[in-house]
Amino acid sequence: MKAETKNLVFVILAIIGGIVVLGWVLKVAFKLIGIAIVLGICVLGYILIQNMVGKGR
Repeated sequence: MKAETKNLVFVILAIIGGIVVLGWVLKVAFKLIGIAIVLGICVLGYILIQNMVGKGR
């Protein structure tokens, strides 16, 4: 195998590996964003209910 061919194979594998890692990172990031949105909605709902009840204590 020529040195140029080895370099080309290495570059192609590096690009594929980079795409796989980027996809994994984005998947984890969107899961965390989804969890943060759900927690935010829950906290907002709790605050609104407490204000409607009049602090409850």
